[in-house]
Amino acid sequence: TPNRCFSHNRSLFFKGTQHQAGACCARQKEHSCVGQSNNVLNQKIISKNKTKEKNLPNSIDSTDKLILAHLQENAGLSVADIAERVGLSSSPCWRRIKRMEEAGLIQNRVTLLDRNALGLGFEVVANVKLSLPSRQNLETFEKLVDGWPEVTECMTVTGAVDYIMRVTTTDMHAYDGFLRDKLLGSGLVSDVQSRIVINVSKRTTALPLDLIQGVDA
Repeated sequence: TPNRCFSHNRSLFFKGTQHQAGACCARQKEHSCVGQSNNVLNQKIISKNKTKEKNLPNSIDSTDKLILAHLQENAGLSVADIAERVGLSSSPCWRRIKRMEEAGLIQNRVTLLDRNALGLGFEVVANVKLSLPSRQNLETFEKLVDGWPEVTECMTVTGAVDYIMRVTTTDMHAYDGFLRDKLLGSGLVSDVQSRIVINVSKRTTALPLDLIQGVDA
């Protein structure tokens, strides 16, 4: 009858409306999570930039840059060797190095090892996406990464993934174990895209100091 048809159509209308409303809420929730993730990332970038601003090389000159260049090339040089190369006596050179260490411009002095000679020549660049990139999950994941010696570098990035990391292991089987047991085993990761490094055409830890505008420029 007309009344029954009207009732049936009305029921379908309400069901369709409820479905559209549910889909709308889901989209709003998804956009909210994405926006929340972007806000967390932006806050971390701003915080890191503020930290860097405190250590900006406002007072370094060309001699400081020369000292830093020699330390980047060979951190094992003695103060006397560096002083001779930059045209200073040992005491003024030591004071400059000390000042730059206290300012945080010199963070550490390390020895670079030959990974291939040590049997650690298998290297992978992994793009990692978290299931839910909330503040808590980001912090939890970064704490885990800090305890994984296979990860030699991990960066938070913009775009479709949350992290890009460099992983060093002995071979494919070792990387597969790292992937299964640690990355995917963390329960925080939804996707990993692994790219095996075939050849390294350039690798350096030296910063481009020529780009710094010194006070005597």
